[in-house]
Amino acid sequence: MRPTPTEPGRIRLDPMSYEELRQQVLHRDGWRCQSCGSMSNLEVYHRQFRSQSAADSDENLITLGSNRHLTLHAMHSRLTVCREQSGLAADHF
Repeated sequence: MRPTPTEPGRIRLDPMSYEELRQQVLHRDGWRCQSCGSMSNLEVYHRQFRSQSAADSDENLITLGSNRHLTLHAMHSRLTVCREQSGLAADHF
């Protein structure tokens, strides 16, 4: 797998390598949502977002159903808005 140059400490794979990793994660997780066990509409989710300098790595990825994936992103968006409005740093959440 070939990393794409990005910010220091951040590893982002090229599209072909990322697809290989995505397939490995799906296989590792038994082709099931790790939240509810569903086997349909599966997506691979970054536990820590790329936008937060997180790596494309096995340890940072998990298989989720699309509804759970959307829910987690919505929760993150709400926390971000709350954090920005309150002026608190990210480590307070």
